Amino acid sequence: MQSITLKPTKLRLLIGLVGWLLLVFVAAAIGAAASTDAGPFYQQLVRPPWAPPAWLFGPVWSVLYLLMGIAAWLVWRVHGFHNARGAFALFITQLAANALWTWLFFAWHQGALAFAEIIVLWLLIVATAISFWWLRARIAATLLLPYLVWVTFAAFLTLSVWQLNPDILG
Repeated sequence: MQSITLKPTKLRLLIGLVGWLLLVFVAAAIGAAASTDAGPFYQQLVRPPWAPPAWLFGPVWSVLYLLMGIAAWLVWRVHGFHNARGAFALFITQLAANALWTWLFFAWHQGALAFAEIIVLWLLIVATAISFWWLRARIAATLLLPYLVWVTFAAFLTLSVWQLNPDILG
């Protein structure tokens, strides 16, 4: 059965963009719910000298979520949801993994699990970027690269903080 793709109107494109942005910011909110006490908790942790200040995380993540939403929208705009199911399954799975990390680290204080989970998140981001690239959505794949770089940094930070705080992040 052949899939019918409607010609995108400006209104449909705008609604799609808002929808994708809403999805990524809902995932961000789910993660943020676990980090209501993240500031004081982060301050009490022994951190490596290269750890960024707590205030930097919010602005960085806001930009990264915006880029993720735009990337997904760019793929959807060309392929629709049905024709890019696998790519969107990876995208949504990495969003869920992203939100889970915050719960593991900040709410449940599980350093080992948070580190293992961020490695899975990293792999999911790579798989998502590759799937976007294969769909010839090169700009969308490229928009995920700052996210991948930040999560790479966050993985090293997670490992370091966990190792420096075994009693707190058991």
